[in-house]
Amino acid sequence: MELHDVWFVLIAVLWIGYFFLEGFDFGVGVLTKLLARNRPEKRVLINTIGPVWDGNEVWLLSAGGATFAAFPEWYATLFSGFYLPLLLILVCLIVRGVAFEYRVKRPEENWQRNWETAIFWTSLLPAFLWGVAFANIVRGVKIDRDFEYVGTVADLLNPYALLGGLVTLTLFTFHGTVFVGLKTVGDIRERARKLALRVGAATAGLALLFLLWTQIERGDGVSLVAAVVAVAALMTALAAVRAGREGWAFALSGVTIVAAVAMLFLTLFPNVMPSSLNEDWSLTVTNASSSPYTLKIMTWCAVIATPVVMLYQGWTYWVFRKRIGIQHIAESAH
Repeated sequence: MELHDVWFVLIAVLWIGYFFLEGFDFGVGVLTKLLARNRPEKRVLINTIGPVWDGNEVWLLSAGGATFAAFPEWYATLFSGFYLPLLLILVCLIVRGVAFEYRVKRPEENWQRNWETAIFWTSLLPAFLWGVAFANIVRGVKIDRDFEYVGTVADLLNPYALLGGLVTLTLFTFHGTVFVGLKTVGDIRERARKLALRVGAATAGLALLFLLWTQIERGDGVSLVAAVVAVAALMTALAAVRAGREGWAFALSGVTIVAAVAMLFLTLFPNVMPSSLNEDWSLTVTNASSSPYTLKIMTWCAVIATPVVMLYQGWTYWVFRKRIGIQHIAESAH
């Protein structure tokens, strides 16, 4: 296996890790409107992800940086062609981070409510837009012979991409709902379980349609296996939620995300960004990659840095592993 193939796999792993981890905290952000009934419950939901949300975004930074260094042509075409949706995602992530930090700086109800509304929308929009972006990458976009995107923003809003956005939005919300059931106690835990069943059922229908569409258009035998694993894991996660086994449900919803994203990358390879105008103009792991020397240096850096990142992030989750409820929220805290 060539180094550019290795780095395609590593970038896929980084995106899988990002969607697995950031997926549930996007979902929790959406639940601040769907599940929480009052301010203490909103604070409980936010506190479940408070210690980890910023660490989860390390995976996005790593994926973007790795793409820039390993596949500069892919990075350039992707970020120029998808400029507006990616800019909107970036703005949402910035505002979301500010909202987490600033909502507790003043005790006024309007102040806190406005920042909590910001958390909801800046969680919902990226959860939807990431699905739209990746669905377009898999489907193929208008790339010319110079590897430049020549389409418009309207071209990105096609039925397949919009379906992909709905799938990621509902899947992340389901993942977040299961996470809330795993991390809370009391009435909010029980309501999270009931909501997870409803959201999971909607996710299953949308995901099945999207994966089937992807398999028909781009898939092969290996991608079919990944799609079957994703659907089976999602259905089993629903059964685990029904049985009150939140740990198993969360693990299985995570497997669903891992398998579904893996399927998308499997349908891409050896392309990294197919051209819908001419297959010969597609960006591939060969024509979009950096030099072998650059990839070799990156590989050694990854070998050294990745275990460190994994260790400190795993330690963070271990430290903040306990359940919380409204009884753990101090009334005077703001």
